[in-house]
Amino acid sequence: MNQSLQLKLQTLPNKPGVYQYLDKTGKVIYVGKAKNLKKRVNSYFNKTHEIARTRMLVKRIEDIRVIVVNTEFDALLLENNLIKKYQPRYNVMLKDDKSYPWICIKKERFPRIIYTRTIIRDGSEYFGPYASPKIAKILLSLFREIYFFRTCHYDLSEGKIQEGKYKVCLEYHLDNCLGPCEALQTEADYMSMIENARQILKGNFQEAKYYLKEKMLGFAKDLDFERAQKIKEKLEALEKYQAKSQVVHPSITNVDVYSIISDESYAYVNFFNIVNGAIIRSHTSEIKKKLDESNADILEEAIIELRERFPSTAKEIYLPFEVDFEIPQTKISVPLIGDKKRIVELSERNAKYYRIEKLKQTKIVDPERHTKRIMGQMKKDLHLPQEPYHIEGFDNSNIQGTSPASSCVVFRGGKPSKREYRKFNVKSVEGPNDFASMEEVVYRRYKRMLDEGETLPQLIVIDGGKGQLSSAVKSLDRLGIRGQVSILGIAKRLEEIFFPDDSIPLYLDKSSETLKVLQHVRNESHRFGLAHHRTRRSNSGFKSELEEIPGVGAKTIQNLLKKFKSIKRIKAASLEELESVVGLHRAEKLLKYFEENERGIDASKN
Repeated sequence: MNQSLQLKLQTLPNKPGVYQYLDKTGKVIYVGKAKNLKKRVNSYFNKTHEIARTRMLVKRIEDIRVIVVNTEFDALLLENNLIKKYQPRYNVMLKDDKSYPWICIKKERFPRIIYTRTIIRDGSEYFGPYASPKIAKILLSLFREIYFFRTCHYDLSEGKIQEGKYKVCLEYHLDNCLGPCEALQTEADYMSMIENARQILKGNFQEAKYYLKEKMLGFAKDLDFERAQKIKEKLEALEKYQAKSQVVHPSITNVDVYSIISDESYAYVNFFNIVNGAIIRSHTSEIKKKLDESNADILEEAIIELRERFPSTAKEIYLPFEVDFEIPQTKISVPLIGDKKRIVELSERNAKYYRIEKLKQTKIVDPERHTKRIMGQMKKDLHLPQEPYHIEGFDNSNIQGTSPASSCVVFRGGKPSKREYRKFNVKSVEGPNDFASMEEVVYRRYKRMLDEGETLPQLIVIDGGKGQLSSAVKSLDRLGIRGQVSILGIAKRLEEIFFPDDSIPLYLDKSSETLKVLQHVRNESHRFGLAHHRTRRSNSGFKSELEEIPGVGAKTIQNLLKKFKSIKRIKAASLEELESVVGLHRAEKLLKYFEENERGIDASKN
């Protein structure tokens, strides 16, 4: 660290503000905010950072600039602006390469209502932006269904209408327009429809429903039942749309809701705008983490960005946890119970669904990034020194001590590598002793790997609890590799995860990707081990029966099983078939033994 930088660190103010880190070329590489500039900036240089990217940032800092402001909220606003201006390499940013759709009420006589992605500062009203074009188009379709807005581009000034410059078009004859171009509809009546549409766009459906009911009753009073029925259908369409959007309690009005979920590499922030009990806008942003930002840090920045992108008049904000800043004239709440809590949970579910969809897409288009993210998450969840790209899992199988067998499965990048699976016949253990069996096979596996110069795995997964884990650890100690390889046990009943020398198990969320990988390793080792055990037990049964035949030795038994595959097929074979494998003399002995054995079975039945 240069002397100029050391001097600046000592003289920083204990005030809220924004700090900028510059590299040796004078380029801004990071912008941050702080309640206390001196404490926050010095924290970067006073400790060793776990995140490599943060360590790299600190190494590149050659100069620091600070801007002191009055409040932390002012710092947050300034930070947001500076990030947009400089686009620093180490800052998270909400990026969108698209313009969002808006619904526009044009500033003109007999205004049109149109869909647009471009804002023109001509006095027209714009509602939005909408996170999805589908939502905007549904609203426009609803307006066409219940109102009679014109779609033509005529200049419907009073003078031109009086001069008779225009004639009604096909839309009029299709009952989609009431013909204001020929003065067949008054401006007051047309503007009342516009006002109703404006209220719907603001989330208020009452005015529009009242307007349609009055129209319907008026036509019914004049005995014009056909037009009254059409208005009734429009009213039903409006109520149907309102029912779809009415997912919140009606008492929750003019509120913004923000929530966040995150993993090792990305955060996902969801935003709801609620008006009169209806969610009128929803948007989720994916944010790539750059350093070791907390959820609170990311959410604070996202709130400022999203409030700027999606203008809102809400005077209250619901959040899933406390944040350390205030927004002028806006109440920030963290609901704990009731409908308010449920709407925050709904926002979190939307963020989770968005993340799941993104992960599915990434798995298809960028499997390497998908694997790297899971490995990073496993390292974090299991407190491992490195990402577990190479995992090996062990399981024992025996029935009352017979034919004990063990298996070792190998996973690369979270996926099975079946060609590397290994089977073990337990040699030194008599009787049903899972602990001793585990100790033997783990020792044999890694003794051989060390002798052959193979690379050890980053993680070993033992199927079982503390007993099996302790046995496996003994073998690692004997081989002197305990510190080189991470090891854990996973017990099936409660999915408890045990670590060496720690009596308290770790419990992961049932939907955790880390737990799913561990379960896959455990289940695969169990499946593979059980298949090996069944084969051993079956072969043992075959051999024991054939070994009872006088004059039939191990080599003969091996040849028979190789040819016929099972004892049933050997018994069903003809003299000629048996002779082709073991010769005439042994074939006759086999047939004689099977015939006598069969007669003995029949006699016992009678």
